[in-house]
Amino acid sequence: MDETLSPPPPKVTAILIAHNQAGELRRAIEALERSEHRELLEILVVDCASQDETAALGDEFPGIVMQRLPHHFGATKALNIATRTARTDFLLLLSPDVEVAPDVAAGLVERLEASPDTIAASPLLMTSEGQPAARHVQTLPDRDSLARVCAGGDPPYFAVDPSREEIAVPYAGREALMVRKQFIAGMNYFDERFGEYWADADLAMKIRQAGKKIRVYPAIRATWHAAHKPSPSDPVYSSDCILGAATLLGKYQGAFAGFGFRLAATLKALTGLNFALFSALAGGRKLGSEAQKSYPV
Repeated sequence: MDETLSPPPPKVTAILIAHNQAGELRRAIEALERSEHRELLEILVVDCASQDETAALGDEFPGIVMQRLPHHFGATKALNIATRTARTDFLLLLSPDVEVAPDVAAGLVERLEASPDTIAASPLLMTSEGQPAARHVQTLPDRDSLARVCAGGDPPYFAVDPSREEIAVPYAGREALMVRKQFIAGMNYFDERFGEYWADADLAMKIRQAGKKIRVYPAIRATWHAAHKPSPSDPVYSSDCILGAATLLGKYQGAFAGFGFRLAATLKALTGLNFALFSALAGGRKLGSEAQKSYPV
């Protein structure tokens, strides 16, 4: 046997976007390191200018690839940077809050390879208490549900039967989602008009338009440790959510729908005396918008 032969190339790239989440990220990487066929898994972490110990994890886990950005530009730009860097055909988008079981990466690849009509596949996410995390799987958003989520409310859930072998769903969030890289490249990557929110909803819309499927496989499971995490109250995050929702509506329901959504939210902030949010919306501020001006796209 020739000992000089190179190891097989990776088959899956796990992409984690992190900002000041060193503890959660460490737990997520440790779980990925226990994956079946670890040698076929590329772990790519994009550190969005964290101020905690996140950057040091590159030394703690020498088998991962760490990319450190100078600013927090929002998840969408970070996803595009990671997607272009990834060396594989399958991308496992993963939140640092998610702890995968050893069979997740290999199991999802197996399902995708057996289902040409499936573009994205997800494990069944469970809460830390062992219950299905309903928030991960949703119906496609409309104007009312977008407004509710941006105000801190719950999205419209899509019921998943844990006893089923597989379930076609309209929308699974990027907390744990394996996607074919070819499809992402074919849609010219993620739309960077989205900052932190709604790029995954846009992906779900595009998959539906293409006549393809997103499927959840309940026998493959992962734990979502922040399944009930509330939306940030920071006005820039809120503005980012609202502006992203307006962009989504504009893309699929027409420019007037998007403009009307943004205008209604801006007037609501003004009449509610939420001047910080009003200023952010009036100025079109999304996460990383100031940094984008000085950083090449």
